[in-house]
Amino acid sequence: MKTRHGFRAALILLFLATPLAAADRLYVVCDNGLRCFKAPCPSSTVRDLLTGKSVKSVFPMLDELPEADRERIRQTDALHFGRLVLRGHVERRDGPSAFVVTGIARETTAGERRGCPTG
Repeated sequence: MKTRHGFRAALILLFLATPLAAADRLYVVCDNGLRCFKAPCPSSTVRDLLTGKSVKSVFPMLDELPEADRERIRQTDALHFGRLVLRGHVERRDGPSAFVVTGIARETTAGERRGCPTG
């Protein structure tokens, strides 16, 4: 019985984890020029690398990242110049939508940065 129960629990966990993992996609984040006096500030545009579609006026949320990844994003100006491909998902909200960053995938190519400010 223990083996069957353990298998069932593992199957349930896999089922629950799969939709969450599937929701994360690869994005490039670029500054849209908007400046705010109060957070959250929808100063970014994110482009889904799979579909090519952009979502404008989002604010990036880095809360789920380890501090080392947050620092890497800050040092590369990835949220302004689009220098990193970020893993995450867009959450639609009543106010500005949020881009929840869950990881760093890699550095971007020049083509992936198109539409971002140069710097």
